[in-house]
Amino acid sequence: MNGIVINIDPVLVHLGGFEVRWYSLAIMLAIVSAVFVASRLASKKGIAVDEIYTLAIWTVIGGIIGARLFHVFDQWGYYSAHPEQILQFQRGGLAIWGALAGGAVALLVVGKLRRLPLLRLLDVMAPALLTAQMVGRLGCIINGDAYGGLTSLPWGFIYTHPGAMIPVELFGRPTHPYPVYEIIWNALTLAVVLWLGSRVGKEGAMFFTYLSFYSVGRFLLTFVRQENIIVAGLQQAQIIALAILAGAMVTFFYLLRRRPGAAGEVEAA
Repeated sequence: MNGIVINIDPVLVHLGGFEVRWYSLAIMLAIVSAVFVASRLASKKGIAVDEIYTLAIWTVIGGIIGARLFHVFDQWGYYSAHPEQILQFQRGGLAIWGALAGGAVALLVVGKLRRLPLLRLLDVMAPALLTAQMVGRLGCIINGDAYGGLTSLPWGFIYTHPGAMIPVELFGRPTHPYPVYEIIWNALTLAVVLWLGSRVGKEGAMFFTYLSFYSVGRFLLTFVRQENIIVAGLQQAQIIALAILAGAMVTFFYLLRRRPGAAGEVEAA
């Protein structure tokens, strides 16, 4: 049977009755990397680095709450039977769409209260978010919670550790390495966003390019995943991706066409 065997214990270390998982470590590293990237970009765009540190606290809190709520509601059939696991987010189960929604709400509210240029702030966050997503997906590789469907390709992942979160029917069988696919796509998206930022002088263009490219990738890559079909053969993540893509593209082209003095109007909206 061809494939890459993943036989790593998802638990990094046990500390009494508490466990530290590789997934938790990856999330912490993702947050640190995002703050580092955002602080470097902020100084180049005239935003005080101290503001980024303040925003990071609230954005992380909002992102984690949104990510967990989205995941729990999506998998309510499971969590209604295991309510004690709802708050155990360190075991995995942070939905990216929920993270983006929760983090965006926190960022916009706090940014508005602190009178920061919101479109410019969003541009700072785009590369930071992509970096965090790539680092965070490394934890998913070990955790086995973002699995693909069965594959005969030689780079399929074969989970053999009993602690892996992959379903029983896929345990010990080669599956698409979905986290790796997304890391590659996000790296390409990051390159496009940075290239665009150096050539397009419209504030907000980088962020909505990020949303557009990520949505396309999520729509296409989700075909190799095994999730619930909602309508027309599409999974929930794909339907959301199409909606986000439509909104992001409309906003992107509006930003390109708007007059220079309309920045305040857009941010107010």
